[in-house]
Amino acid sequence: MNLPNKLTVFRIILIPIFLIILAVPFHWGSVIWLGTTIPLVNVIATVIFIVASLTDLLDGKIARGQHLVTNFGKFADPLADKMLVMTAFVVLIEMGKAPAWVIAIIVCRELAITGLRLLIVENNGTVMAAAYPGKIKTTTQMLAIILLLLNNVFFNNIHLPMAGILLYTCLFFTIYSGIDYFVQNRSVFGDGFK
Repeated sequence: MNLPNKLTVFRIILIPIFLIILAVPFHWGSVIWLGTTIPLVNVIATVIFIVASLTDLLDGKIARGQHLVTNFGKFADPLADKMLVMTAFVVLIEMGKAPAWVIAIIVCRELAITGLRLLIVENNGTVMAAAYPGKIKTTTQMLAIILLLLNNVFFNNIHLPMAGILLYTCLFFTIYSGIDYFVQNRSVFGDGFK
């Protein structure tokens, strides 16, 4: 197994660890950081989430840069990304930090785009690359999750609800990029509208 695939598998292994840390009622106390009280389990879970997210950046760059792209990587990398983000968002709903309706839209879009990617591969034999709005969606997703887990720590002193702003920015780009992907690839569905 090459290094990018090992990083992807490592990310998948981190997902249940992230989930267990947040789901099991550990009481390790809290830390005060920049005047914000944060449960220690949230800090640990955030570190795990950040490490997992960084492996996502690394595995793709290494695979493309060193010509190590494999079918396993094409399958597992996007799956690991979706599993990580969806797990984090579902936990944030349980924690009362994210509205269920926002997360439902994000999850539905992710599933729809995954299906679209499969159709494109089946019809054209090509992998649909991430477009710029999709990259903005991913970036705002990751940052929103981090700030929601850390109780908006970097912005509380200036009374800026950045975690919420990022979450709703993510929602906007989730919808926009989802529509954009389907419009750009509408030819895949040409046989259904004859």
